[in-house]
Amino acid sequence: MTMHKGSCLCGAITYELKSEPKAVTHCHCRMCQKQHGAAFATYASIPKSDLTYLSGENLLVSYNSSASIVRKFCGLCGSNIEWVGSEEYPDWVSLTLASLDSPFKPNRVKRVRVESQVCWLQQ
Repeated sequence: MTMHKGSCLCGAITYELKSEPKAVTHCHCRMCQKQHGAAFATYASIPKSDLTYLSGENLLVSYNSSASIVRKFCGLCGSNIEWVGSEEYPDWVSLTLASLDSPFKPNRVKRVRVESQVCWLQQ
């Protein structure tokens, strides 16, 4: 297995994964659209214990976007890094797939919250 590494835009926050990312999703919910400034956000989930921050963990800023969900981003450059707090999967973390620096091609990408999909997105 390849050890995957990732970082924020400015490179102050770096991390590595001890397992292959799972459950890759394009999320079309309004919170992801607002946070990313995009039509959707792409996340991959891994067990929390398989995520290690190598640098800049103290720069992560947290924002509670709902009662249980905490979104984390770089306090310097604003890059979205992760969200946690799923009631269904409390021991998992979802990372922004685009923050990976090593190549990763998921076998499958699920689309979720499509009821919020923007009207200008081409299929």
